[in-house]
Amino acid sequence: MTAAAVGRALRAFGRFWWDFVIGDTPELALATAAIVGLAFLLGGNRTVGAIVLPVTAAGFLGLSTWRGRRRAPGS
Repeated sequence: MTAAAVGRALRAFGRFWWDFVIGDTPELALATAAIVGLAFLLGGNRTVGAIVLPVTAAGFLGLSTWRGRRRAPGS
């Protein structure tokens, strides 16, 4: 394989992962990363995690829905 072919393959692989992870809604990818990071920070505290993580996920989902409704044509 030539260097140009390797470069094209790496760019295509990167575009695939960008589309797969980020897709049309980068805010949901960031929210997912924030929730995973929060879960790691909470570590062994299951009681707090069982309360905080679902509330955080619902908050991010509600915020995303609100922003989507504001950006929708005709709303």
